[in-house]
Amino acid sequence: ESLGEPDGINLELADRWILSKFNQAVEQTRAELDKYGMGEAAKTLYEFTWGDFCDWYIELVNPRLYGKDEDSKQVAKQTLAFVLDGILKLLHPFTPHITEEVWHTLTQAGDDSYLAMQPYPVVRAELVDADLDKDFDLLIGTIRTIRNLRAAAGVKPSAKIEAILKTDDANEVRILSATQVYLKDTAKVE
Repeated sequence: ESLGEPDGINLELADRWILSKFNQAVEQTRAELDKYGMGEAAKTLYEFTWGDFCDWYIELVNPRLYGKDEDSKQVAKQTLAFVLDGILKLLHPFTPHITEEVWHTLTQAGDDSYLAMQPYPVVRAELVDADLDKDFDLLIGTIRTIRNLRAAAGVKPSAKIEAILKTDDANEVRILSATQVYLKDTAKVE
């Protein structure tokens, strides 16, 4: 009844990034729980769920969910569902009744299945990509900077603007070129 992992062949950059961040959250949460660090485990889950998953991943894949590319849309949906399923499993010891109800709705599991009986997530180390994490740190920092500049200049959030990014760092050029579709969609730039 748990949701299967999305097809690794068709994963886009944002999908690979969130799976990397998810596996890091699994690793940190399990390590904290092993030390009875309930507060730190809860903090890790909060930061991953609200920061990486809700604030960034959902926003980054939103255009795919409403786009015309059915394959991309399907991979985004699978990744969203897989990570949300994992989040519910990770959160279950902290909020059992809420996560049980949401899990049943998400998976359409029968009345004879329980989230509490599902295996707790384990780390898939091969999905952790520190370089990709750094790339997305640059992307997210660039989006935040553009948004702050837009706000300071009084530009409406819905208005598309032209942005010129300048750097002498070839690696930054590579990263921003590879992630420009996300930059254009989330920062509303041409």
